[in-house]
Amino acid sequence: MKKIKIKQVKSRIGRPKDQRRTLDALGLRKMNAVVEHNATPQILGMVKKVSHLITIL
Repeated sequence: MKKIKIKQVKSRIGRPKDQRRTLDALGLRKMNAVVEHNATPQILGMVKKVSHLITIL
């Protein structure tokens, strides 16, 4: 399966609780953190939900 790298580029401060939980579920806990996940429909849905806070490498 295809892998994607996700980097958090904006802060979670002041964001709704569901977006903060989504970042936690993706494994992004700090600014500029990079994680790698399989490109499953579940992961892609989480990426879409917080797309304004992250970038895909």
